[in-house]
Amino acid sequence: MVYSVKEIFYTLQGEGGQAGRPAVFCRFAGCNLWSGLEKDRATAICKFCDTDFVGTDGPGGSKFKTAEDLARAVKDEWTGQGGTPLVVCTGGEPLLQLDAPLIDAFHAEGIEIAVESNGTIDPPEGIDWLCISPKLGSELIVTSGTELKLVYPQEGGDPAQFEGLDFTHFFLQPMDSPALAENTAAAVDYCKANPKWRLSVQTHKAIDIP
Repeated sequence: MVYSVKEIFYTLQGEGGQAGRPAVFCRFAGCNLWSGLEKDRATAICKFCDTDFVGTDGPGGSKFKTAEDLARAVKDEWTGQGGTPLVVCTGGEPLLQLDAPLIDAFHAEGIEIAVESNGTIDPPEGIDWLCISPKLGSELIVTSGTELKLVYPQEGGDPAQFEGLDFTHFFLQPMDSPALAENTAAAVDYCKANPKWRLSVQTHKAIDIP
């Protein structure tokens, strides 16, 4: 496996159940719900993605020939003093590339693994924190994990349809769009009326960090 990675960078996790935790983000290139090209957005299953995951030209990005090479690159990016290094594997869709050898290589470097996936691909064993963010219009085949994070609102999507799934945490995250204020108010109201859900705010955007 050659791993195509858009970028690798050290920052704070900005959203969900680990918000505020230092982490190395490893953004894999490619996705199965959108090409990443603006010309294809209107016909994509996921139309609201706000991330550039095309190519390998971002900071730290490259094609890594072995799992060990990629794990070392992530470890080298970790600048935290003490604590367990955390990698957040994201994309695009990281489970198009994240495999058992890479999980083993991360763990061999002492790195804890978090994954942010759209839930359309079965994950390999060994992921320490699995966040699934369903995209309405795709087939959700991953029905258990650590965290379900639903971008809200999505057309035709009622959060209640996910409440029976086997996740530890349930988050509503307001969709970032020109209607962000309205989406945030709607998510707040939903969480107040349905306490199974917690609000996830994209704090990295609020404080302007990567």
